[in-house]
Amino acid sequence: MLRKLVTMAVIGGCIAVAACNTVRGAGDDVKSAANCTENAINGGKC
Repeated sequence: MLRKLVTMAVIGGCIAVAACNTVRGAGDDVKSAANCTENAINGGKC
């Protein structure tokens, strides 16, 4: 069971990293997600 969880986490991490072509792109993705979360908390839209 633990092995499956670790495998899924590694695969998910690889997909997330592959989606961001650069470190700057990864930073922009994190910033976008944070802004979306903040907007949702304050009753706005993403």
